[in-house]
Amino acid sequence: MSYKQRAVSGIVWALWQQLSSKVVSFGISIFLARILEPSQFGLIAMLYLFISVGNSLLDGGLTASLIRTTDADQRDYSTVFYFNIIGSSILYLILFITAPLIAAFYHQPLLTSVVRVYTLILIINAFFGVQSTLLVKDLKFKKQTNIQIPSAIGGGILGIILAKLGYGVWSLVWMGLCTSFLSTAIHWITSSWRPALIFDKACFKKHIHFGYKMTLSGLIDTVYQNIYLIIIGKFFSAAQLGYYSRADSISQLPISNISAAINKVTYPMFAEISDDPVQLKNVYKRLMQQVVFWNAPALIMLCIIAKPLFHILLTDKWLPAVPIFQLLCIGGIMYPLHSYNLNVLKVMGQSALFLKLEVIKIGILCFIPFGIYGLLYFQLFFNVIAYYINSIYSGRLIDYPVTEQIKDILPTVVLAGGIGLCCYFLDKLVINDFFIPTMQIGILLIVFIAVYYSASLLIKLSAIKDFNQLILKR
Repeated sequence: MSYKQRAVSGIVWALWQQLSSKVVSFGISIFLARILEPSQFGLIAMLYLFISVGNSLLDGGLTASLIRTTDADQRDYSTVFYFNIIGSSILYLILFITAPLIAAFYHQPLLTSVVRVYTLILIINAFFGVQSTLLVKDLKFKKQTNIQIPSAIGGGILGIILAKLGYGVWSLVWMGLCTSFLSTAIHWITSSWRPALIFDKACFKKHIHFGYKMTLSGLIDTVYQNIYLIIIGKFFSAAQLGYYSRADSISQLPISNISAAINKVTYPMFAEISDDPVQLKNVYKRLMQQVVFWNAPALIMLCIIAKPLFHILLTDKWLPAVPIFQLLCIGGIMYPLHSYNLNVLKVMGQSALFLKLEVIKIGILCFIPFGIYGLLYFQLFFNVIAYYINSIYSGRLIDYPVTEQIKDILPTVVLAGGIGLCCYFLDKLVINDFFIPTMQIGILLIVFIAVYYSASLLIKLSAIKDFNQLILKR
């Protein structure tokens, strides 16, 4: 199978994996959001940073190094497995001891017990890290789908039952633990890999030499992605944090699904062709155009239908999250491209440069005095600037300068933005006054999709031609 065919097959299954598991999780979260209060979601959001940092410390750099190592064997996998188990146990112990300090920081006494139970997820997840890495490395996303969906459904059912019984925030805690446990169990049942009693110091040094820079950059990225939760949770109410976290989770549906699906494919695929800059450039260019072609219109459309969407799905108690959601959608248009440029740096072995670029994100600290919306406008600004900076460096490595990259994606962005603007005025001047929310959303979606697809064919966008040739024909 050619690289093009493998990329297409991998992206289709990775996207299906992302969509199916996220749709299931999203549906469950809708049920829970209608039962629970925003403040209860805010309490769990206060812990996202600690879970994400733990996962970055355990998984980020060493996993990337395993995927990048084409001749990895049992020594490599077993070494990383035992490091994950030991590391996760130490992290959990630290969080268990510091739980009262975390609760005091947020002025939420309940967090002490919540931290000590919820962060057990770190240890549970460490048990299937290597099995999951093997699936990603072999592009077996169909198998990952068959693991994630039943895990999400099982945990979700438990969460909904507990929420109905009045367990409040604890329904979210036990849902998370149940989902992780089921995912671990299914990984071990379906995977043939088992750890050997090996911890090879040479292998560990090899992976940590590359991985520690990736881990540090992953930590910076994790802190940056969650720093809004820290600031809002510290200086504002738990309810406002709940609004932000709910808006962010919904906006991440197109961003994370499209981005993560292609990211899973691009890194191992880029790693295989890292010694062929011409082919790397060609593959990257096509993937980038596909990402923008789907991501930009999805996010712009979500901005337009945000208010009726929140009204229908979450009820009016969540309407204060609408303007936050709209800004997050706009800021998310460029984020996947920023991520894929960093992937080029990783596979070309430029992890030190990758780390230097991530340090720039610390600039967000200057915008704390401007409140929630000041932080959101910085995020919007940063995603554009980060893409520009990252593309300069990655462009030099594969001879794909930033001006050429912008030229390749600009027609799609302009088209989606123009159609979105027309739909916005159509909604404000006509649809909003005459139709109920469900019909309002339906009409806007039909108009946007029909015009966008027709215009893409008319002006012969490269992305739509590739989609028709590589996806639909297959």
